[in-house]
This record gives sequence, structure tokens and C-alpha cells, in this order.
Amino acid sequence: MKVTAILSTLIGLALTIGLVMMHGGAEIATSIANAGWGILLVIALHFPQSYSSGLAWRSVVISPQVPSRPVVFGLRLIREGVNALLPVAQIGGEFVGARLMALRGVALNKAGAAVTVDLTLEMLSQVIFTVLGLGLLMANPDTMGTVHWIVGGVLAALGVVVAFILAQRMGLFLVLESALLRLARRQNWKGLEDVAGLHLAIVELYKSPRRLVLGTGHHLMSWLLGALEVMAALHVVGVPVDLREALIIESLGQAIRALGFAVPGALGIQEGGFILVCGLLGIGPQSAIELSLLKRIRELFLGVPGLLAWQWIEGRRLVGAAPSKIEETSS
Repeated sequence: MKVTAILSTLIGLALTIGLVMMHGGAEIATSIANAGWGILLVIALHFPQSYSSGLAWRSVVISPQVPSRPVVFGLRLIREGVNALLPVAQIGGEFVGARLMALRGVALNKAGAAVTVDLTLEMLSQVIFTVLGLGLLMANPDTMGTVHWIVGGVLAALGVVVAFILAQRMGLFLVLESALLRLARRQNWKGLEDVAGLHLAIVELYKSPRRLVLGTGHHLMSWLLGALEVMAALHVVGVPVDLREALIIESLGQAIRALGFAVPGALGIQEGGFILVCGLLGIGPQSAIELSLLKRIRELFLGVPGLLAWQWIEGRRLVGAAPSKIEETSS
């Protein structure tokens, strides 16, 4: 599994570098360097997105000890950092997020249920966002002949979301729960037994329409705020766009990125997606790559501290557990 992840990372990285060099590597580097302090604006505009996504996650946590908004915001940044920077498929952050929420006092089955439903609502809201972007694109008669493939992609994505929801309701995570419990007993792993009740916790969440609507709304707001990041990123490289164009680029670009979920960080997929979508609006491939690279810089700027925070949290836990292990040994 690790070999496959590393191999896909290297292929994606090679594809990214190839696209950069093909469309003027020196010019792209100069343009990004000239962006200067504008890069900080692009980074800053991502905070409201992550905060809104954190609120969506928090809204589906059913526990006597629901973490505060700032804590969930921090955990959301860690989730994003893991998904963007580590050689794992783009759901590795969800596993880390569930574990860290469990360390904050939420039962592991409740934390696992919350992150599962949160991921589902994020996928559903992205389909809605993509439909919005597609509608804005189709409002221009000149692009009607180029969007049929996007419609097919949206329908396929909606089918995936529906299938994922049905699988949860029909017991997919009951099977996973049973497998994890058997593994814990066989390997004598402590703590993993707390996953018991994961399926029931997921079913309980789906019986709360208010939580589901609230979570979907927060995620949709997060996607919409992404258009501001696109406007800022293209502005600092000298390509101003209006809100409509930014919404189209962000919605369809993120939809294409989602198709490359198995590739760590969607390396190469994101760049190719932005080239394709920006081309529909008359924006050249060089500017599209500059947009993608500015997003990559933002991922590094926010993701590295997130990964360091994750390791710090895990380190504190191990240090705290050490004295108890010493006491067990001495007794």
C-alpha cells in the first residue's frame, strides 16, 4: 500500500513539473515571485473556509464533550494538512481527525461517526457547488458545446455520494466495526475496542435532519468562500476575474481534483483541471498553473504547522502514557 502511494505521488509530481515546464516554467516562477505579499492574502482567505468546514464537522458531533469551535478549527487544519501533504489517499486526514477528536474526550465510535457523516456532507455540498458552477458556465451560449462531459461527471459524483450514504445506512461500517474489533482482540490492541457502536452512531446522526442541514450549509459556505481565494490568486498574477468566473473555476476545478482522490494531494490532477476549466473562460494555461501553484503554497504554509501540531499532540500523549507503563512494570 505504501509503495503504491509513493509511486502515485512520484507520478503526480512528475506530471505537475511537466505541466509547469511545458507552459513556461521560468515565466511562472517569475510571476509567483512578483506576487509578493499578495500570497499572504491568498493564504489568509483560506481561514474562513477551514473555519466554516470546522463548524460543519462540529455540528455532527454528538457527545457530552463537544470540542470548542477553535479546537475543531485547529483539527480541521490538521485534517487538511494530512490530506494535502502526506503520501496517502485524500481521506487519510479523516482518520487522523477522528483519532484526535477522540483524544479530546469524544468517544471513538462517536468521533468516527462524526467524521464519516461530515465527509459525506462535504461530498454532497460539493455536488451542489459543482452544479452551481456548471449552471453559471452554461449561461454563456458559447460554452454549451463543451460542458456535456462535465454534466456526466456531476451525475457520476452524485451517484457516488448516494451510494456512499446507502452503504452507511445498510451496514458498511458495521462490517468495518466488526473487523476492527476482531483485529483488536487478535492483536491485543488497547483502545480500539472503543470503536464498538460505530454503525449505530452513524445511523443516529442520520436521524437528525437539523444536524445534516446545518453541516451541509456550513460546507456549502466553505466552497463558496473558495471563489474569493481564486479571485485573489489570479489577481496577484495579473489576471483579474469577476465573481461568476471565480465560482466556475473553483467549483469545476475542485470537482476535477476530487476525481483524483487516490493520488496524494491530487498532484498533476489539480493543475490539469485548472488548465481545462480556465481554458473555457479564455484564461491561458500559464495563469491556470500559477493559480494552482499558489494554492499549493497555501497548502504548504498551513499544512506543515498542522502536521507539526499533530505530532506534538501525539508526543504529549505518549509522554503522558509513559509513567503509567512504568508503574505497571514495577508492580
